Amino acid sequence: MITPGNPVPDFEASSTGDKTVKLSGYRGKYLVLYFYPKDNTPGCTQEGQSFRDNIEKFIALNAVIVGVSRDSVRVHEGFKCKQEFPFDLLSDPDEKLCQLFDVIKMKNLYGKQVRGIERSTFLIDPEGLLVHKWRKVKVKNHSEEVLQTLHKLTDE
Repeated sequence: MITPGNPVPDFEASSTGDKTVKLSGYRGKYLVLYFYPKDNTPGCTQEGQSFRDNIEKFIALNAVIVGVSRDSVRVHEGFKCKQEFPFDLLSDPDEKLCQLFDVIKMKNLYGKQVRGIERSTFLIDPEGLLVHKWRKVKVKNHSEEVLQTLHKLTDE
Protein backbone atom coordinates (compact mmCIF):
# COMPACT_ATOMS: atom_id res chain seq x y z
CA MET A 1 0.00 0.00 0.00
CA ILE A 2 1.25 3.46 -0.91
CA THR A 3 1.63 5.90 1.96
CA PRO A 4 1.91 9.71 1.89
CA GLY A 5 5.44 10.95 1.30
CA ASN A 6 6.36 7.97 -0.86
CA PRO A 7 6.56 7.73 -4.65
CA VAL A 8 3.64 6.19 -6.50
CA PRO A 9 4.82 3.44 -8.88
CA ASP A 10 4.29 4.34 -12.52
CA PHE A 11 1.15 2.74 -13.89
CA GLU A 12 -0.63 2.47 -17.21
CA ALA A 13 -4.38 2.30 -17.85
CA SER A 14 -6.92 2.58 -20.66
CA SER A 15 -8.67 5.92 -20.70
CA THR A 16 -11.52 7.75 -22.31
CA GLY A 17 -10.52 9.45 -25.53
CA ASP A 18 -9.08 6.16 -26.81
CA LYS A 19 -5.86 6.74 -24.88
CA THR A 20 -3.52 4.75 -22.71
CA VAL A 21 -2.28 6.97 -19.88
CA LYS A 22 0.70 6.62 -17.57
CA LEU A 23 1.26 8.25 -14.21
CA SER A 24 4.57 9.59 -15.54
CA GLY A 25 2.57 11.50 -18.16
CA TYR A 26 1.24 13.77 -15.40
CA ARG A 27 4.68 14.83 -14.10
CA GLY A 28 4.84 18.56 -13.47
CA LYS A 29 1.21 18.71 -12.31
CA TYR A 30 -0.73 17.65 -9.25
CA LEU A 31 -2.88 14.62 -9.99
CA VAL A 32 -6.21 14.13 -8.23
CA LEU A 33 -6.90 10.41 -8.73
CA TYR A 34 -10.36 9.54 -7.48
CA PHE A 35 -11.73 6.00 -7.29
CA TYR A 36 -15.48 5.48 -7.40
CA PRO A 37 -17.70 2.37 -7.48
CA LYS A 38 -19.74 2.63 -10.69
CA ASP A 39 -20.65 4.92 -13.56
CA ASN A 40 -24.20 6.30 -13.77
CA THR A 41 -25.04 5.78 -10.10
CA PRO A 42 -26.25 8.71 -7.95
CA GLY A 43 -23.24 9.15 -5.65
CA CYS A 44 -20.67 8.62 -8.40
CA THR A 45 -22.49 11.04 -10.71
CA GLN A 46 -22.68 13.67 -7.96
CA GLU A 47 -18.98 13.25 -7.13
CA GLY A 48 -17.94 13.63 -10.78
CA GLN A 49 -20.20 16.65 -11.22
CA SER A 50 -18.60 18.34 -8.22
CA PHE A 51 -15.12 17.85 -9.67
CA ARG A 52 -16.46 19.06 -13.05
CA ASP A 53 -18.04 22.16 -11.53
CA ASN A 54 -14.77 23.07 -9.79
CA ILE A 55 -12.47 22.26 -12.72
CA GLU A 56 -11.28 25.85 -13.25
CA LYS A 57 -10.16 26.05 -9.60
CA PHE A 58 -8.20 22.81 -9.98
CA ILE A 59 -6.59 24.01 -13.22
CA ALA A 60 -5.58 27.28 -11.50
CA LEU A 61 -3.74 25.16 -8.88
CA ASN A 62 -1.87 23.14 -11.56
CA ALA A 63 -4.01 20.06 -10.90
CA VAL A 64 -5.45 17.42 -13.22
CA ILE A 65 -8.44 15.29 -12.22
CA VAL A 66 -8.77 11.64 -13.26
CA GLY A 67 -11.54 9.23 -12.20
CA VAL A 68 -11.10 5.45 -11.93
CA SER A 69 -13.60 2.60 -11.74
CA ARG A 70 -13.88 -0.97 -12.99
CA ASP A 71 -16.31 0.06 -15.74
CA SER A 72 -15.25 -0.42 -19.37
CA VAL A 73 -13.90 2.46 -21.45
CA ARG A 74 -17.08 2.24 -23.57
CA VAL A 75 -19.30 2.77 -20.51
CA HIS A 76 -16.95 5.53 -19.31
CA GLU A 77 -17.28 7.32 -22.67
CA GLY A 78 -21.07 7.46 -22.31
CA PHE A 79 -20.89 8.61 -18.68
CA LYS A 80 -18.29 11.27 -19.47
CA CYS A 81 -20.29 12.58 -22.45
CA LYS A 82 -23.62 12.58 -20.62
CA GLN A 83 -22.17 14.45 -17.61
CA GLU A 84 -19.86 16.67 -19.70
CA PHE A 85 -16.83 15.74 -17.60
CA PRO A 86 -13.79 17.75 -18.73
CA PHE A 87 -11.42 15.08 -17.41
CA ASP A 88 -10.54 11.50 -18.27
CA LEU A 89 -11.93 8.33 -16.72
CA LEU A 90 -9.68 5.27 -16.44
CA SER A 91 -10.94 1.73 -16.84
CA ASP A 92 -9.59 -0.80 -14.33
CA PRO A 93 -11.47 -4.06 -15.05
CA ASP A 94 -8.58 -6.24 -13.83
CA GLU A 95 -8.33 -4.14 -10.62
CA LYS A 96 -4.58 -3.48 -10.99
CA LEU A 97 -4.93 0.18 -10.01
CA CYS A 98 -7.49 -0.69 -7.36
CA GLN A 99 -5.02 -3.14 -5.81
CA LEU A 100 -2.11 -0.70 -6.08
CA PHE A 101 -4.11 1.86 -4.08
CA ASP A 102 -5.85 -0.77 -1.88
CA VAL A 103 -9.39 0.41 -2.61
CA ILE A 104 -11.15 -2.96 -3.08
CA LYS A 105 -13.10 -3.72 0.08
CA MET A 106 -15.94 -5.95 1.22
CA LYS A 107 -19.11 -3.86 1.31
CA ASN A 108 -22.72 -4.43 2.24
CA LEU A 109 -25.12 -4.15 -0.69
CA TYR A 110 -28.76 -4.90 0.04
CA GLY A 111 -27.74 -7.13 2.93
CA LYS A 112 -25.11 -9.07 0.96
CA GLN A 113 -21.32 -8.87 1.24
CA VAL A 114 -19.80 -7.86 -2.11
CA ARG A 115 -16.34 -6.79 -3.26
CA GLY A 116 -16.33 -3.24 -4.46
CA ILE A 117 -14.41 -0.01 -4.71
CA GLU A 118 -14.28 2.03 -1.53
CA ARG A 119 -14.70 5.65 -2.63
CA SER A 120 -11.18 7.09 -2.21
CA THR A 121 -9.10 9.97 -3.54
CA PHE A 122 -5.33 10.28 -3.82
CA LEU A 123 -3.38 13.48 -4.39
CA ILE A 124 -0.06 12.97 -6.16
CA ASP A 125 2.40 15.85 -6.41
CA PRO A 126 4.24 17.01 -9.58
CA GLU A 127 7.20 14.71 -8.77
CA GLY A 128 5.02 11.61 -8.39
CA LEU A 129 4.87 11.46 -4.57
CA LEU A 130 1.63 10.69 -2.77
CA VAL A 131 0.94 13.77 -0.66
CA HIS A 132 -2.56 13.09 0.66
CA LYS A 133 -5.24 10.41 0.64
CA TRP A 134 -8.91 10.34 1.54
CA ARG A 135 -10.59 7.02 2.38
CA LYS A 136 -14.30 6.28 2.81
CA VAL A 137 -15.07 9.54 1.01
CA LYS A 138 -18.42 11.21 1.56
CA VAL A 139 -19.42 12.88 -1.71
CA LYS A 140 -20.81 16.09 -0.22
CA ASN A 141 -18.10 18.79 -0.12
CA HIS A 142 -15.35 16.34 -1.09
CA SER A 143 -14.02 18.30 -4.08
CA GLU A 144 -13.85 21.37 -1.82
CA GLU A 145 -11.77 19.39 0.72
CA VAL A 146 -9.36 18.41 -2.05
CA LEU A 147 -9.15 22.04 -3.19
CA GLN A 148 -8.39 23.19 0.38
CA THR A 149 -5.54 20.68 0.61
CA LEU A 150 -4.19 21.80 -2.76
CA HIS A 151 -4.34 25.43 -1.63
CA LYS A 152 -2.27 24.58 1.46
CA LEU A 153 0.31 22.73 -0.65
CA THR A 154 0.61 25.43 -3.29
CA ASP A 155 0.77 28.29 -0.77
CA GLU A 156 3.77 26.77 1.02
